[in-house]
Amino acid sequence: MLYGKEHVQRYQETDGAEGHDWNNTTVLLLTTKGRKSGRPYTTPLIYQKYGDDHLVVASKGGDPDHPQWFKNLQAEPELEVQVKGEKFKARARTATPEERPEMWRVMARTWPDYDEYQKKTDREIPIVVLERVR
Repeated sequence: MLYGKEHVQRYQETDGAEGHDWNNTTVLLLTTKGRKSGRPYTTPLIYQKYGDDHLVVASKGGDPDHPQWFKNLQAEPELEVQVKGEKFKARARTATPEERPEMWRVMARTWPDYDEYQKKTDREIPIVVLERVR
């Protein structure tokens, strides 16, 4: 099973032929700029299309703290997304309280463990909306 740096490498080498379909769900690559280092960081994340946008979840397995990639995009919301062989610039934003319930249902259907992760932590796990920059 692909995970972490190996997942990113195989995904990039094969334009997602290896790594996009993973554990009965779909994965994109999110490249953020390090808020301290300024270096690019690429993270494989489960996603779903939502209209013209893509949704990802900042779950970190239900950890009490946000994942590093989420902290990076809070500092710099402009990022790059790769879905299979397609790369595009996007702007990230956190789902509003009004949007979140429906978006959470969409993401929990694709990865049911998200419901368990939310039960493990006191923080509200953010749903991140990736809006393509045109």
